[in-house]
Amino acid sequence: MIGSLFVLGFTLSLDNFRTALAFGGLPMGWRRSAELALMFGFWDGVAPLIGILLGRYTSEAIGSTAEVAGALALGAYGLYLVIHAWLTPPPEDVERPWALYGLLVPLSLDNVVAGTSLGLLGYSLWLAPVVFGVTTTAVALVGLRLGRAAAGFIRIRPDLLTGVALLVMAAVLGPNS
Repeated sequence: MIGSLFVLGFTLSLDNFRTALAFGGLPMGWRRSAELALMFGFWDGVAPLIGILLGRYTSEAIGSTAEVAGALALGAYGLYLVIHAWLTPPPEDVERPWALYGLLVPLSLDNVVAGTSLGLLGYSLWLAPVVFGVTTTAVALVGLRLGRAAAGFIRIRPDLLTGVALLVMAAVLGPNS
């Protein structure tokens, strides 16, 4: 049971990994990376708990909009970063962590749906959220640090690079892709 939850948690955390790779291009140290990874994990842990509690009916309603909401949020933040990069000097650090943290909520909608399914299958109310949260935290931290390393090799403003990466992800992950 725990093994299958880890596999499912890892699979569901891959969207967070892709996003973390893009965020890794923003200038941030280990501490900010750890904080952001913990927020990724927190929301991916809370989401299945909510899903388990919501039930089958809500799962059907959210399931059809999860990809659209996630793609729109990624695209909106990416567009904001691109425009902001063109209009301002390069940042010293991540200026608006609230925007980063707020983006993590729509990325966790797939975990709500997964949690609802797990609840219908009789999984523990507490086990899936912990497994998903820990898995996503680890995967997001790896993504953030890999993205940071890649940004060192690519000579472009990190906020512009991150914005473009998020716009591309939104287009690829969006509906009808």
